[in-house]
Amino acid sequence: MIRLSKIILFFTAVVLLAWLLPWTYRFLTVRPDRTPFTLYSCVTESFASIDFNDGDIVRHDASGKTYTDREFDSILPLFYYRQLLSDGRQPDTLRGVALTPQTVSMQSFYFRNSPSDINKVKPELYPLLEAMSGRVELQMPPDVFRIHDRIEFIDMATNRVNDRKSDLFTRALQAKGFEFPAACVSGNPTTRKEYDEGYMLLDGKGGLYHFKQLRGRPYVRRVDLPDSVRIADIFITEFSNRRSYAFLSDEAHNFYVLTNPGYELKQLPVGHFDPRSENIMIVADLFNWTVSISGEEGTRYYAVDADDYSLCDTLTYPAAEGVRQRVAEWLFPFDLSFTSYDDQYVYPRLGRFSACALLLDVLLAVVYLIVRRRHLRRAWLPAAGIVLLGLFLFVPLMVIRR
Repeated sequence: MIRLSKIILFFTAVVLLAWLLPWTYRFLTVRPDRTPFTLYSCVTESFASIDFNDGDIVRHDASGKTYTDREFDSILPLFYYRQLLSDGRQPDTLRGVALTPQTVSMQSFYFRNSPSDINKVKPELYPLLEAMSGRVELQMPPDVFRIHDRIEFIDMATNRVNDRKSDLFTRALQAKGFEFPAACVSGNPTTRKEYDEGYMLLDGKGGLYHFKQLRGRPYVRRVDLPDSVRIADIFITEFSNRRSYAFLSDEAHNFYVLTNPGYELKQLPVGHFDPRSENIMIVADLFNWTVSISGEEGTRYYAVDADDYSLCDTLTYPAAEGVRQRVAEWLFPFDLSFTSYDDQYVYPRLGRFSACALLLDVLLAVVYLIVRRRHLRRAWLPAAGIVLLGLFLFVPLMVIRR
């Protein structure tokens, strides 16, 4: 019984120290890792950034040329259009295209997604708005739907299934070849948008479908995909310019845009992108998209042509590997955490394994053997544990002597 109590005591101490020691070290030594705000300029045809240097704002392009705030507004005329309009400095035309406030705002959009937006518990009840109501403002429906072996609409006031509507929409999906249940349901169920495109669905066999409601009737469109493309995640867009239905990523971590009209799948030249572990931000204007993808290795910028989705330019900011991180690799053989910025779940996670800490672990094991030299026969097993667990076991062994 005493032996079991000791095992439980030291196991608890190791778990707590593996969690608290690395966390405390990072908390005390953390420094902000700033990435300059960067956009692609259609005037200079290069990236332009805003950075901070000793508290001063520095505006520069990729070549290092610096600009005043008014000059910086002029090389990003579509992003700072309202400022130029207020100053009376807005260009009438750009690249042969007449610029009006309506044109600039219509062709501009902002898209952002983080891993925590995907790695979370999602509700299985979805409101299906009327996409052709004849009214300017969208309205939330009185029912919601769920998809399992069929689609079911549930009245929210009575909590009863509307069998008639459920059968109608189930038959419409089956008529287009939809295989239940749905593997992915992507929509934007809110009235704070200009129009509604319903949902993009992945069926049980990986088929892609566009699904919405038009005047109470189902609209289902099957989207043909190349055999080599297996869609994993979908992000419905509903931008003002109505040039796309959704962004999509596949199992090979390629990134696509589904165009409107035509439902053409266009691959964006942004390299590897895993939405479950990397952040993405797209700032788009009339001529170019600035795509930013950030992860543990740093931040990558891509300038993409807004018309043909070709690559215009790239820029990379590697992650800063400071002294803090290198010291941690020599101190801790691993760390234990229960939460992550990449999701909203709480469970034990082992990570950041480091072989560099083995040297310190061996030294700590030698120190322990020297301290316990009078009981050397019983000290070899704890010393072996110190080689594996390092400080996480050495500290409780030295503190809890009896």
